Amino acid sequence: MALTRRQRSRLVRWGVYAATLALLAVTALSVDWGRLYDALFDWDIAKQLFPDVLTVAAKNTLIFTTLGFVGALLLGLLLALMRLSSAKPYRWFAAGYIEVFRGIPALVTIVLIGFGLPIALGVRVPGIYGPGALALSVVYGAYLAETIRAGIEAIPKGQMEAARSLGMSHVRAMVTIVIPQAFRVIIPPLTNEFVALLKDTSLISVLGVTAATLELTRFGRSAVNTYANATPLIVVGVVYLVLTVPLTRLAGYLEKRSRRAR
Repeated sequence: MALTRRQRSRLVRWGVYAATLALLAVTALSVDWGRLYDALFDWDIAKQLFPDVLTVAAKNTLIFTTLGFVGALLLGLLLALMRLSSAKPYRWFAAGYIEVFRGIPALVTIVLIGFGLPIALGVRVPGIYGPGALALSVVYGAYLAETIRAGIEAIPKGQMEAARSLGMSHVRAMVTIVIPQAFRVIIPPLTNEFVALLKDTSLISVLGVTAATLELTRFGRSAVNTYANATPLIVVGVVYLVLTVPLTRLAGYLEKRSRRAR
C-alpha cells in the first residue's frame, strides 16, 4: 500500500531521530569519560584558581570593558553627529572611518595600535590598560556610531523643530532634547554591544599583557600551561557566563520594555 505524503514525512522524521540517537549513542560509548572528566573538571585545580580568577582576571576584564566602552561611546557619538552633519567633509570622514574599522578584523586593529603605532610613529599609549582600552574604543566606536545615529534618526523631527521654535540653538536642542531621547531608544543594542566588547577583551592578550593586567582568557591560557590541564578554561568560561548572562537578560528585558512603550 502506497504511503501518503504525511506518512512519508513522519517516517523520514522518525528516521532522522533514530539516526541522531544512534550517533549520540556511538559517541557516548566511544568517549573515555574518566579521562575527559580529569582533563576538564579537576576540582582541585579549579579551587586553586580562586580568588585570582576573580580579583585579578575578572577585575581586569571589567576594567578593559568599561574603559573601552566609555571611549567607544564618546567616539561613536562624535562620529554619529558627524554623519548627520550638513558639512560634507565631516560626513565623508565619519563614513570612511566607520567603513574601515567595521571592515577590518578587530584583531588587526588591536595589533596595529599595540605594535604598529610605536614602530611607525614612535608613540606608545600610556598606562597599563591604555593600549588595550584604546584599541577596543577605536573598533567599537565604529559600531556604536551607527547605533547612535539610528537612535537619533528615530526621534521625530518635530522634537527638534519644537525646540528651535522655543529659541534653542541647534546644538542645545540636540544635547538637551534629541540625544537623551535617542539613548533611551538604543539602550538595548548598547547593552548587546557592551556584552560583545566584554568578550572581545580576550583579543587584547595578543598585546602581551603583564601579570597585573591578565584578563580572563590570558589568565586561563597561562593556567593551562601551568597545570597541563584544561580545567582553567572551563572555570574562565563559567566566569564569562556569570558576567554576560545577566547583561543579555537585561538587554532582553529592556528590549521588551521598549517595544511595550511604543
